[in-house]
Amino acid sequence: MKVFDTPDIRNVALIGHGDSGKTSLASALLFTSGAVNRMGSVDDGTAITDFDEEEIDRKFSIQTAVACLEWKGIKVNLLDTPGYAAFLAEAKAGLAVADAAILLVDAVAGVEIMTNRTFSYAEEYDLPVVFAMAKLDRERASFNRSLQSIQDAFGRTAVPVQLPIGKEQDFSGIVDLLTMKAFTYSGDDPKATEVPVPDDLKEEAEAARSALTEMIAESDEALMEAFFENGGLSDEQMISGLRNSVRDRKILPITCTAATHLVGAQNLLDLIVDVLPSPDARVEISGINPANDEEMTRKVASDEPTSLFVFKTIADPFSGRLSLFRVCSGVVKGDSNVVNMRTEQSERLGHVLTMQGKQHDAITELRAGDIGVVAKLKDSATNDTLADPSAKISYPAIKFPEPSIAYAVEPKSKGDDEKISTALAKLVEEDPVLQVGRDPQTGEMLVKGSSQQHVEIAISKMKKKFGVEAVIHQPKVPYLETIRKKVGPIEGKHKKQSGGRGQFGVCVIEMEPLPRGKGFEFVDKIFGGSIPQNFRPAVEKGIAESAARGVIAGYPVIDFRVTLLDGKHHNVDSSEMAFKVAGSLAFKEGVKQAKPALLEPIMQVEITAPEEYMGDIMGDLSSRRGKPQGMEPQGQYQVIKAEVPMSEMLTYASTLKSITSDQGTYHMEFAHYDPMPTSVQQQIIADAEAAKEQDG
Repeated sequence: MKVFDTPDIRNVALIGHGDSGKTSLASALLFTSGAVNRMGSVDDGTAITDFDEEEIDRKFSIQTAVACLEWKGIKVNLLDTPGYAAFLAEAKAGLAVADAAILLVDAVAGVEIMTNRTFSYAEEYDLPVVFAMAKLDRERASFNRSLQSIQDAFGRTAVPVQLPIGKEQDFSGIVDLLTMKAFTYSGDDPKATEVPVPDDLKEEAEAARSALTEMIAESDEALMEAFFENGGLSDEQMISGLRNSVRDRKILPITCTAATHLVGAQNLLDLIVDVLPSPDARVEISGINPANDEEMTRKVASDEPTSLFVFKTIADPFSGRLSLFRVCSGVVKGDSNVVNMRTEQSERLGHVLTMQGKQHDAITELRAGDIGVVAKLKDSATNDTLADPSAKISYPAIKFPEPSIAYAVEPKSKGDDEKISTALAKLVEEDPVLQVGRDPQTGEMLVKGSSQQHVEIAISKMKKKFGVEAVIHQPKVPYLETIRKKVGPIEGKHKKQSGGRGQFGVCVIEMEPLPRGKGFEFVDKIFGGSIPQNFRPAVEKGIAESAARGVIAGYPVIDFRVTLLDGKHHNVDSSEMAFKVAGSLAFKEGVKQAKPALLEPIMQVEITAPEEYMGDIMGDLSSRRGKPQGMEPQGQYQVIKAEVPMSEMLTYASTLKSITSDQGTYHMEFAHYDPMPTSVQQQIIADAEAAKEQDG
């Protein structure tokens, strides 16, 4: 592909609810423009922007993919984003580098939960939004019902710029309200044929054109004057007025499509080129000056110093790490030297490439506003800024959601631990929401993600990409033990005589609870030589090791003080080992007398869902021993904050999905430890004893 300058570039993210037709629309736009020579299909696994094996098998997008086309001398970069909740972070990445969004609405289902969510993401980045009413050729598809759904959700500024010709399977074209021209499509021909506006649509089209004209005129004083003087606006005034109104988010145009039959694709391309803004419409972008951490701006122009932002990383088993970036300013060429603002390390760019799904095409340079990819950067990752060493700037990172669920992962084959660690590290590089770590208490390797499906797909990708198989299961809950009563003196005695040198050690201790978070304290109060100085650390070590193994259920004991009061030793038979065992015995007996208790991890949980589900959610939280901390509105949703035991949240994802018809999301993080109810504690202890017996 040839080099395009900033004014001749459009960066458009395709967003919307899962299965609303984003990938099919991307395929239709690419085929209509001639960027590809055949129409890709999600069902056949041939869609350009669904190239990952998991996407092909599951028939839905799990990552943002980039493809480009040329239309009327303008380069259009399409960012095809996922629409299911588990992968919405990818949509954020696409929107972060786009200059406009096309929000698809299924003409059968209307506005859905992720329609609202992705619209709010576009709003967060202050992006112009165009609605594409999709699947108008499907049975039970309704333009009027979907239009009402859009306007109910997003207000009167959502206004049609096109009307459909025909309904359901007879949908065959559109009426362009900007020019009052009609276009029809036939068979699989991507070229539209201009025809007169059908008689049965003339009255409706004129009324819709009038409503659109008024909306455009309202957005600009000069146009309002022209409207009153002339009784209307010219086609040129309509298009220029719409361009400015869309850029300023004063109007949300609604278009009509049926991507699998290419209906409306040509007209949508015209709209993208004629109405949506080029990257330099923003004039300047904000960043941070690394020298003083103060805010600075830079023009989106090719004659500015070079800077680029990495918005996505792909771990390719053949090409290595692929870094997808947007040129924020200046020009990026192969073999350029830039500095990573996070690591302060120099990076030498290799060949600069453009992406067409999974295909990479070399290009001599990319100018401000364009999107490209470079392979094998040393240590640059998603969210990194790379800049000219003499003109440094750092751009704001994309705020990805925190993972909400964790699973324990272990290799299917023994000895594959290292392979799993390496493969998971590569997956974490390309998925910023995925987190991998080892629980210091249970020793389990944990994979954290946004949902069970998210983690399962990551494990499946690991097998397909890197040939490493693993199994996942619910993680162990990291319970703790503690004491609630001061006890002592307690004697621990270890005496063993079996011929030859024996073992002898006696210690007397006192135990008491400490405030939460104080850990283990050891105090030596022995006066004299009842236990020689060199053996006393062994008592402490025996206690510490025994505390790590637990006493009542096998979980670490925390927040207690042991005071060493007295003891006995033998000049010949005493040893460090003897006093270590004596300390352990005294400790175990002390715990049993000191009203031991199990502590459970409590999670701070935030649940976001439509208001109509609040009652059911609160009832369910109550059944999980949750303690509500408050509720607050967030747009069209309510956010419940609560503290809930971790053990009660392990299976929450499926419950919330069921309660809210997949319209709710949640996030949780560790808050603190609390004593658990006696009935629950007894069950945990019984389970631990049963497991101990089973292990022999």
